[in-house]
Amino acid sequence: MERQENLFNIEEWTPKTKLGIEVKNRRITSIEQIFEMGKSIREVEIIDALLPNLENVVLDVSSVQRMTKNNRKQKFRATVVIGDRNGHVGVGAAKDAEARPAIEAAIKEAKKNIISVNLGCGSWECNCGTRHSLPLTVSARCGSSEIILKPAPRGVGIVAGETPKHVLELAGVKDVWSFARGRTRSRYNFAVATYNALSKITKIRSVEKLTKAREAQ
Repeated sequence: MERQENLFNIEEWTPKTKLGIEVKNRRITSIEQIFEMGKSIREVEIIDALLPNLENVVLDVSSVQRMTKNNRKQKFRATVVIGDRNGHVGVGAAKDAEARPAIEAAIKEAKKNIISVNLGCGSWECNCGTRHSLPLTVSARCGSSEIILKPAPRGVGIVAGETPKHVLELAGVKDVWSFARGRTRSRYNFAVATYNALSKITKIRSVEKLTKAREAQ
């Protein structure tokens, strides 16, 4: 695990998008504001400015090949998960002729894919009201990998395999039960399935907020 060194200087940054200009001018001060507006993040500098305390874990670096007319072309594919252990996590993958550039490109991709995870305590055994677990049970899949995440009481820890455990830890989850099916040896698919499951919580909560707002009108 590596902690991102906060070498980003917002004053030296020249934004290329309207969203980036708003972040630099301090009109947007949190990542949640961007999510509420429903805008996509196209500059990694936006994440560097709003989430300076990110950590990353390289889940996998594998060699991939493709055939051309002349010979085989070999590249490295890196899979990276990034998060601040406080409700923000992203997963990214990238290819390059060398391993280190592939990892750096995967980190940038993970920053663009970062989401806000609604943490809570949905365990009937605990019901403490703190943000140590998940508020509800969610499931998702990617390719042939499928995972189910269930809230767990305090003290249980993260009951999961190595790949989803890294994703859950960097998202800020401390206690959770997990059940996996399918081909879990594919670290990329397994990581994305976990990421997709966490993103469902945010979508469900967003729908609940929208429904309550409409009922109040």
